[in-house]
Amino acid sequence: MRILVTNDDGIDAEGLAVLVQFLSDESYGGKGREIVVLAPEAERSGVSHAMTLRRPTKVRKLNEGYYSCSGTPADCVIVAGLGVLPWMPDLVVSGINRGPNMGTDIVYSGTCGAARQAALAGVPAIAVSCAQYTPPLDYRCCASFVAGNLEALMKLWREGSFININCPSADETQRPARWTVPGINRYHDALSCFDGLDGYRYCFLGEGKSERLPNPISDHQAVLDGEIALSLIDIHPAAVQPESWNGKRFSSRGK
Repeated sequence: MRILVTNDDGIDAEGLAVLVQFLSDESYGGKGREIVVLAPEAERSGVSHAMTLRRPTKVRKLNEGYYSCSGTPADCVIVAGLGVLPWMPDLVVSGINRGPNMGTDIVYSGTCGAARQAALAGVPAIAVSCAQYTPPLDYRCCASFVAGNLEALMKLWREGSFININCPSADETQRPARWTVPGINRYHDALSCFDGLDGYRYCFLGEGKSERLPNPISDHQAVLDGEIALSLIDIHPAAVQPESWNGKRFSSRGK
């Protein structure tokens, strides 16, 4: 199996190194897996599905099977599939992200953006995140679950989707996992600004606060319960208007 590993925390991220270590480990099915890493040269968190346009994306070979990319996580998947690698991957694994990508976070996540790009190209894709912000983070629960269940997860993948996985920060290799739906996050952003001498106002988006709406079948709840959350995420935008509206001409008078 040929596997492309990428992330949004950058080529030197600890989560990526632990993931590659477990994917390569024969005790976790590593024999027969050909793994190549192509990841951003620096952190690209929160870039969602951004792509580099109107300037080149630069790729540098660091070691055998390791490449850095000047672009975004989605760029990594694009350039890998269009010829930087000698083959098209059978699977793309994006992660392990430092922090959760649950619920509405999926929209903003560069980790999920890479998995979505792979799925758009028809390649099975998994996004995996360690659902804790504060250090120290232990990625072994995430890595062992993905590596040990890789073939089973590939069989569960469906065209037009990617598998999103959020795991507790833990050294345990045997945690229960359950299927969930993305929860709903409400964000309360914080912005600090100052006026520069150059005439610009400089604005910095701070951490702010967020709340997760309660839902017993959500990814949020699974992780709160100490379990691994799995969701199969649709990659295509969906309309939510009533079916009776479809095909009708719009009228500003509501007719």
